[in-house]
Amino acid sequence: MPLIRIDVNAGRTPEELQAISRGVHGAVLAEYGIPPRDYFHILTEHPAGQLVAQDAGLGFERSGGVVMIQIFTQEGRSQEAKAALFAAIAEGLAAVGVAGEDVFIGYVENTAGDWSFGFGRAQYVTGELAVPARAAA
Repeated sequence: MPLIRIDVNAGRTPEELQAISRGVHGAVLAEYGIPPRDYFHILTEHPAGQLVAQDAGLGFERSGGVVMIQIFTQEGRSQEAKAALFAAIAEGLAAVGVAGEDVFIGYVENTAGDWSFGFGRAQYVTGELAVPARAAA
């Protein structure tokens, strides 16, 4: 269940934003085999000058179409799995018009105790995978 933040410069249509989100989600589904409804994305548009993405000394230039992605997920996947995910995301975004140099990904791992999906419970720790019973009135 990754939580994914996608930051872009303002100016894309709602359809383009959804295509970017779906491209990222499709890559996660394909590479990590998560259930399709484990879809948690935060899409944020930024006014000009509020999103900075230089080349990190790698010798390429990004355009104003940069897509910055942060993936928050549980630890335990191999570097090979992460590399395959990065490649699949770049491929999925290329299909919707995002150039490879404009795909920037940060991957953040945490543990099962770092997640609550609702009701103030740490479901991955407690094993409470159903909706809690409501207290009788």
